[in-house]
Amino acid sequence: MDIASFLPSLLIGAVASARSMTPMVALAGAHLAGRETPGRLVLLDQPLFAAGALAMGVGELAGDKMKSAPDRTVFLGLLARILSAGIAGAALAPRGRERTGAGLAVATAVPLAWLTLAGRKRAMDEIGQTRSGLVEDAMVVAAGVAVVAFATGRR
Repeated sequence: MDIASFLPSLLIGAVASARSMTPMVALAGAHLAGRETPGRLVLLDQPLFAAGALAMGVGELAGDKMKSAPDRTVFLGLLARILSAGIAGAALAPRGRERTGAGLAVATAVPLAWLTLAGRKRAMDEIGQTRSGLVEDAMVVAAGVAVVAFATGRR
């Protein structure tokens, strides 16, 4: 197995660790822009799912700044990361190796959720919840878009 061919899957798993919906939003946006993923794009090639992913991504970015927002390591937060990382990791893996890409993305997203949470909590102590969230949003969205742009090609 050539691990370098799975780099996009690993990196999108890291993105999912911090923002569960960002991988889906980046893939939906790429699909709408006429870009093709190396692996099968499960569900997001359907307009309803793509629109839903975009809406949920915006909701996640807004909701994260609320004081009542749960930690990303609660059960539902981890489940969202598993699903998003799995779907995105498969789509960015070499064709025919989607299961491996999904597994690598999930194996990256889940443990990194604790690390990214620790970093966010430290940043919250320094600059507050909203500002730290906006900085994290910018970094994670940029990383997600960059990974997907690097891994996809024109149709």
